[in-house]
Parts: sequence; structure tokens; C-alpha cells
Amino acid sequence: MRFLIDAQLPPILCRVFIAAGHDCEHVEQAGLLRADDPDIWSYAARVSAVIVTKDEDFPKLKMFQPSGPQVVWLRVGNCSNRALLAWFAPLLQDAIDRLSRGEGLIEVV
Repeated sequence: MRFLIDAQLPPILCRVFIAAGHDCEHVEQAGLLRADDPDIWSYAARVSAVIVTKDEDFPKLKMFQPSGPQVVWLRVGNCSNRALLAWFAPLLQDAIDRLSRGEGLIEVV
């Protein structure tokens, strides 16, 4: 599976996905750090990537465009990178399983 990490999440989050055997890039690596959401959405669709975000905009887009890329919405407050990785790592496999079953929007709380 391929993942695209949105700008408000740190690039280090890619490590969790890569360690689990997935492809992952941050919007900065894709040259989209300052891109508008529709451009990020289009890129993710073009490269068949799942968008990983803290932003409410992508879940809203998904509701209006269900055929677009899958979205993983991380519902976590501001925290250190270390705390983010520790929180998310044990939740990743459930998100992967749900994505594999075809769920379009995964809310991780």
C-alpha cells in the first residue's frame, strides 16, 4: 500500500508505514508542501496513495467524492513526534486491515 502524509503531520511518521512494509512519502517529498488540498487530492489519486491527515478537509472531500483516494484521519491533538509515533504505531494494522477491506475513510482516535 502507498501512503501520502499531509503537511500538518511530520515527515518522520513515514517511518511507521515503511517499517510495516508500505511505501510512504510526505507532501514535502512530493513537492506539495504548499499545495492546495485539491492538488494533494489529485496527486494521491494519480499515484494511488492513501492520504494520512489530521486535517478535517480531506474527510469532507471524501464524503463528497467517494471515488477519490482513501483517507486515514488521525484524531490526535498536538503532541511531540515521539508521542505521535508511540500512539499511532499500534493502531496502524487495524487501519491497514480496514483500508484493505475497501473502507474509504478511516478515523483513528
